[in-house]
Amino acid sequence: MTELIMFGTFFLLILLNMPIAISLGLAGLLILFLDRGFAALELIPSIMYAGISSFALLAIPFFILAGVIMEYAGISKRLIDFANVCVAHRKNGIAIVTIMTALFFAAISGSGPATVAAIGGILIPALVKNGYPKPTAAALIASSGSIGIIIPPSIAFIVYAVIASDIAPITISRMFIAGIIPGLLLGGALLATSYIVIRKKQAGYSQVAAGLEHSEGGMIKPEKPSFKKVVKASSQAIWGLLIPVIILGGIYGGIFTPTEAAVVAVFYALFVGLVIYRELKLKDLPKILIDAGVQTAVIMIIVGTASFLSYIVTTQRMAENISNALLGITDNTIIILLLITLILLIVGAFIDAISALYLFVPILLPIAMEIGMNPTTFGVIITVNLAIGLFTPPVGLNLFVAGGISNLSLKQVTSGIVPFLIASIAVLLLLTFIPALSNWLPNLLGM
Repeated sequence: MTELIMFGTFFLLILLNMPIAISLGLAGLLILFLDRGFAALELIPSIMYAGISSFALLAIPFFILAGVIMEYAGISKRLIDFANVCVAHRKNGIAIVTIMTALFFAAISGSGPATVAAIGGILIPALVKNGYPKPTAAALIASSGSIGIIIPPSIAFIVYAVIASDIAPITISRMFIAGIIPGLLLGGALLATSYIVIRKKQAGYSQVAAGLEHSEGGMIKPEKPSFKKVVKASSQAIWGLLIPVIILGGIYGGIFTPTEAAVVAVFYALFVGLVIYRELKLKDLPKILIDAGVQTAVIMIIVGTASFLSYIVTTQRMAENISNALLGITDNTIIILLLITLILLIVGAFIDAISALYLFVPILLPIAMEIGMNPTTFGVIITVNLAIGLFTPPVGLNLFVAGGISNLSLKQVTSGIVPFLIASIAVLLLLTFIPALSNWLPNLLGM
């Protein structure tokens, strides 16, 4: 009954358009008040402070700051230019450019919406110019941006590792490595889907936004770029491409921790923006700090209230009760995995990844381990589920960002999302039932 009251209150508040953080806090407060009365109010500050004071969580504000600096420094534009000269001359090459750039920027920002915002302003017009209907272009950007929380460094993996470490031995480093193959698989699936979609909607050649060649009769196939152009674009993009190498190489080389890597990323981004590209000015720093501070504040408020709700789930033995109830329905591993996947897909469509992690990891991870699932595999599965939620209506955040960039309504963007949603769910099922896709690389590297 307690579980029903808490989850019912939470989702009712969500449906009433209450902010996520407030919904989490009020749902937890109601249960604690019913249990302890007004004495519950004394516990809230200490529980929330304990939830956000983890050293590992310090990586979040620093990775956010690094991502904002890189956006101001012009790194995203140079990554797009690099992808253009590599593959844009191929048929429908603009789709490859989109996926490649999303993968590159995901390895920098660690955030889905940040990836969409960074690449959407340039690539949505380019996709439209190449014959993609605007809803399809926006949908491809929104779905590609979801890779941002899977490819390392991933804010979602940082949060998952912090929560799961109380239940099973898991590290942020292992989760980062575990996300590489799933992120590439998802990117490949989205690319294949974009090929299928565009074949049905247009015939003709791909053409990029910059350096387009026109004939009087319309578009012609762009020529393969010269070696000089390739070298120039590569030399400009190399500073951005080195960022994930420095971050991941430093972590796995034992030079610094993931939290320290985030600090290194900030100073590296400042160096590239101020000294190498010189697009970043000292006068931009206050605005950058404000942007990063606002994004961090939103996330950390959610972390605080979500950790409060997670405390309620633990102390009220909700995880154990729900686990027993689910395992009492069936002992079939496949059915349990499908039920977990269905739950997470529905949840991801309504609430953000961090809230969902704090709410459901304490409940579902013990169930997954009870049926023999590795906690690394479960971390990848829940993160991919929630990545899909970023572009699943009605509350997919990436949809709103892509819609704002393309001046489309949520309904218009949603009309192009279905093929990409199907492809992503297919990848999710592969990851669910083939654990080696998540564990092979971290095991190979001895993580």
